[in-house]
Amino acid sequence: MKFYLGMDVSKLWVDITVMCVLNHIKQPAITERFDNDQAGMKSLGKWLKKHKVSFDENSLLVIENTGVYHRLIWEYCSITGLPLHIGNATHIKWSFGIARGKNDKIDSQRLCAYAFKNADELKAAPVLNPVFVKLKDMMTARSRLLAQKNSIKVYLGELKLSNSKEAQQIIEAAHKAALEGIKQSIKTVEAQIQQMVQQDAAIKNNYDLLVSVPGIGHLTAVYIICCTNNFICKITGKQLASYAGVAPFGNKSGTSIKGRDKVHKMANKDLKKLLHMGAISAITHYPEFKDYYERKVKEGKHEQSVINAVRSKIAQRAVAVVNDQKPYVNNYKKAA
Repeated sequence: MKFYLGMDVSKLWVDITVMCVLNHIKQPAITERFDNDQAGMKSLGKWLKKHKVSFDENSLLVIENTGVYHRLIWEYCSITGLPLHIGNATHIKWSFGIARGKNDKIDSQRLCAYAFKNADELKAAPVLNPVFVKLKDMMTARSRLLAQKNSIKVYLGELKLSNSKEAQQIIEAAHKAALEGIKQSIKTVEAQIQQMVQQDAAIKNNYDLLVSVPGIGHLTAVYIICCTNNFICKITGKQLASYAGVAPFGNKSGTSIKGRDKVHKMANKDLKKLLHMGAISAITHYPEFKDYYERKVKEGKHEQSVINAVRSKIAQRAVAVVNDQKPYVNNYKKAA
């Protein structure tokens, strides 16, 4: 007896569909709605036990990644031991094919069917670690504060082109306290991030390994740790490069399509920006990457293509040092 569950998660409630498969025969599916809060999780647990759902490897719950709304579900599954797969929303949507109509109940039923069809390939999410949740929230808070600061600076710069000097001084004085407050908030958040990294031994260990790689600084290392859940799933370098949108893929088919290899538009843009800045820094300060960049440009490669190759190298080396649990060794320097 196996149980396949699909859940559509929203801000206020969750819709769940349960289908039991007994001796390879599907039984009628059951759908119910619960509040997305602590009381709702308790009611959900009672409902699952009522329908004899097993909280072990014979069950699988599939949800879409909703950012913050699915955290209670993730926490509940981590405590009870119910296997949970958090899937990419776009990937799951495309797997449905041509789908007409949409509501929460139908979405939960489609996710249940998706769990049944792909159970052999789906991996259960790791246990929710509260430290990572706080770390991700801190990184998000820092990004939002930076965006606000830059927005004010851009606004003041645009006004300066048309305003009189007297009016500009008044407006800048009005925004001065806000800018100073945002800067202080950014410093506070960064101090909290540094403190959290130092307090957790597992995070600190992987952080030290990451910053040993040329082109990876403090923020890039912390962001990679957040994206990979501290490498708990043992990802490959190619997977991280693909996730960041720096891994090139082929674009050929038959005799009519003969496109050049290129990166995919679906990527984590924040991680891609951090890797880009790291690549520029590595090309500037490290002879290995500088010589590589100059050699490839002389061979006729486009500058941005070479920079992307450096970004991919940095991502793959980041995964290598963590998987091997050894700091980066500059063999290029040794050879020289």
